[in-house]
Amino acid sequence: MDRWQAMRVFAKVAETGGFADAARQLNMSPPAVTRAVASLEEIIGARLFTRTTRAVKLTEAGSRYFEDCRRILADITEAEANAAGSYAKPTGTLIVTAPVLFGELYVLPVLTAFLSLHPAVNGRALFLDRVTNLVDEGMDVAVRIGHLADSDFSAIRVGTVRRIVCGAPAYFEKHGVPRTPADLAHHTIIASAGAAQDWRFGVDRKIGVTVHPRLVCNMLGPAIAAAIDGWGLTRVLSYQAAPALVEGKLQTVLGEFEEEPFPIHIVHPEGRHAPAKVRAFVDFAVEKLRANRMIN
Repeated sequence: MDRWQAMRVFAKVAETGGFADAARQLNMSPPAVTRAVASLEEIIGARLFTRTTRAVKLTEAGSRYFEDCRRILADITEAEANAAGSYAKPTGTLIVTAPVLFGELYVLPVLTAFLSLHPAVNGRALFLDRVTNLVDEGMDVAVRIGHLADSDFSAIRVGTVRRIVCGAPAYFEKHGVPRTPADLAHHTIIASAGAAQDWRFGVDRKIGVTVHPRLVCNMLGPAIAAAIDGWGLTRVLSYQAAPALVEGKLQTVLGEFEEEPFPIHIVHPEGRHAPAKVRAFVDFAVEKLRANRMIN
């Protein structure tokens, strides 16, 4: 009999308080149960039970071993269930949250592709420019941009983004290219509502410039559109302007003064206990987002 099975027999004897009862519940013969316990006692080098004509009681060493056995057996059972569950069919409603523009550009295509592969899953996309509480708000998976606070959630890094200053080629032809952050004082600035007007530069963020926007938009989209039109310079995260950068409608400046990049993580609360729909989506999304050159 292998060690795992012998531990299982020992634990059942300890739980039932008798060899005969344990044998009955395990569909084993009493002598086989006795041999299993004896083999463990020989391996360990200590008595696990005190046997009398009326009862079977754990020794002090047996009590300590019983606690360890219960933990080990529970871990084995959980590992087997998780391994089997990794191949379970994803079902149910999957709720995914991300920042608005990142969700529209990068998460939504991943989510729809996943739903196409798993017809038993329905999706809900909640794109919000605030940090959601996954547990309280009933979310399954979140995409977070920036450094994470300590938590018990599972987090997998899938990419990085930079904070960039950008403008249209036509703007630079007319107004010139800023060579240092201080040069921004002589340029037209477009900002989004709520954005800081103290722009920090450098990996240590020690270079500071106070800008005075000529145009403030309540959303990022219009600010980027105004920059594409050649009206001024704006500062955004690289993913937000990535399509326009790829198409050549925008160009970045002051790249040597950029801050340290921000990490992108996929976060979910259940860890290894997550249902099949969450595990399957996280695996799928990690692969797709890591392959996306816009964020890597």
